[in-house]
Amino acid sequence: MADNALNQWIEEEAALKTRLALAAGEDRKATYVTPDLVSEHTGLEIMQGIADGLFIGPSIGETLDFLLMSVADGEAIFQGTPGPKVLNPMGGVHGGWYATLLDSAMACAVHTKVPKGRLYTTAELSVNLVRGIGKTPKLRAIGRVIHCGRQMATAEGKLVGPDGTLYAHGTTTCLIFDPK
Repeated sequence: MADNALNQWIEEEAALKTRLALAAGEDRKATYVTPDLVSEHTGLEIMQGIADGLFIGPSIGETLDFLLMSVADGEAIFQGTPGPKVLNPMGGVHGGWYATLLDSAMACAVHTKVPKGRLYTTAELSVNLVRGIGKTPKLRAIGRVIHCGRQMATAEGKLVGPDGTLYAHGTTTCLIFDPK
């Protein structure tokens, strides 16, 4: 069953990368998220635009080999491949990779709740590593909003393998604010 899930994850990622490459090559060239876009779109619209290739996603995903797989109101799912460039001196996956993937999923889940013209930033991040990654080829970070108010939001996340194994979990508090 885990092999089926892994194969499905690999196929979904390949299809998404193909769709994003096609979107980038179309006449409507993808653009970076700018203050003007923030004033014109809700956070959910911006996140959906990134998922659809209308807006260019953050470069950290390319650097650390992870990708936004799906986004919905109050939820974001990223998939990553823990390769050799994210190892610590002992040959294990660096804790910062776990934390970055979880921070991305949880904070982007919050982003889906941010109204037009407002920004957010991570104010607090807590990550619990519960298992070494080892030879797991793909992992998913699933972030879900717990609460979103006018100025503060909280979210939780988990990092899982295709067989459902939990590798890490965390929470975040994000500050929501008006741009200056």
